Parts: sequence; structure tokens; C-alpha cells
Amino acid sequence: MKLLVGLVILVANARAIQDLSGKMFTFPQQTKTDHVRLTPSHTNLGVATVCHRSFTDLKRDHTLFSKSLPSSANEFLVFYDFKNKEVEVHGRNGKAEYGGLDYKPNTWHSLCTTWDAGSGMVQLWFNGQPLVRKFVSQSNKTGVPIIILGQEQDSHGGGFDINQSFLGMMTDVHMWDYALSPCEIQKYVSELSFTPGNVLNWAALDFQIYGRVLIENKQMYCQ
Repeated sequence: MKLLVGLVILVANARAIQDLSGKMFTFPQQTKTDHVRLTPSHTNLGVATVCHRSFTDLKRDHTLFSKSLPSSANEFLVFYDFKNKEVEVHGRNGKAEYGGLDYKPNTWHSLCTTWDAGSGMVQLWFNGQPLVRKFVSQSNKTGVPIIILGQEQDSHGGGFDINQSFLGMMTDVHMWDYALSPCEIQKYVSELSFTPGNVLNWAALDFQIYGRVLIENKQMYCQ
């Protein structure tokens, strides 16, 4: 899948609910401040799946999805470890490491991650390929979550590190309060009709932009 940058639209730092179908967030510079904060439709998630697409040329660590609770900064974190060339999935106090992936720069990648807080099991799907299920950590903690794109939370809603920030483009962010089926994940990856997220829905996203993050048109190359 290849995408082209379209018309740039600047967005004020005000909370909004928008249909971002055909759009993407662009993070054009490395900072320890610029990010997008997402507001979920509901908060107490025993099971969760998050899917998104990203495009970057970073040659360092960077975060792809960060959800924190007051008692756990890394309650649900998807992170790329550049040194070890692996995607890490953090669930509260543990993490699963997925190496050997064809994580090419300047290429769109689709990632879907499931975590069952009751059993502690996670699974990563990389560009539609299912990877091995692993145990990270069980959690029965509740609280108001903060979900952020573009920065990694070392504290609840803050503690950002410029060397872990995301630079590039991100689109089609969805989150469900259940484990998405393999069939639905394949539909998401192939950009076919799928059930949108009932916690985060890209077509009705509740978000607030902080700093210089752009909303741009997403366009497909003609084949």
C-alpha cells in the first residue's frame, strides 16, 4: 500500500470529533511536545485491539501507540526498538518482543495488537501476518486512561522524550474492546469493509492536537 501527501489543513488545538476517513496525521518534526491526544468512547477495557498504519524514516526508537493509567504509564504501549530491530508490546509491567520483521523505512505498515488484561496474553499482527501469542502481564487496574499518538508517556499524560517521539505519518487508528478476529484484521489491512472500532473510530475520532501536527489528505497511487 502506497500513499501520497495531499492538501495540508492546519488544525487549532481544540478538542474535536471528526470523520478522518481519507485523512492522516502528519508529525513533521522531532519534538518532546507535539502529539495527538485521543479520547476513547469508554474506558474500562479488559480486552483490547488497536490497529493503525504508520510511515516513517526514523533510525531510532519511536512510539506507535501509548495508553497510560494513573497507576501505570505503560499500560498498553506499542513501541519500535531500533537497536534490536523489534516491535515491543508493553502491557502494564511486562513486554513482548517481536523481531525479524520487514520494518522498512518510507513504507506504510499496518499493525494490529491485541491484549487480554485478564490472561495477560498479547498478539501482534504485522502487515496482516499473525505473530506468536505471548504473555506480558495481567492487570485489573482501572482509572481514566490517556491515549496519545506521537509521544511515549513516561508519566500519566506526560514525561515525553524527544528521542522516543514519532516523526512521519499515521492513519486509520481504530480500537475495539475485544480481540478482533483474523478475518476482520485481514479486512482492515486490505482496506476492505470492516467493523470500525467501538472505542476509537477513525471515522468519528474524538481528539485534540497539541503543537504542530497536521491533518492531510491520504491518496492512493493509481495502479
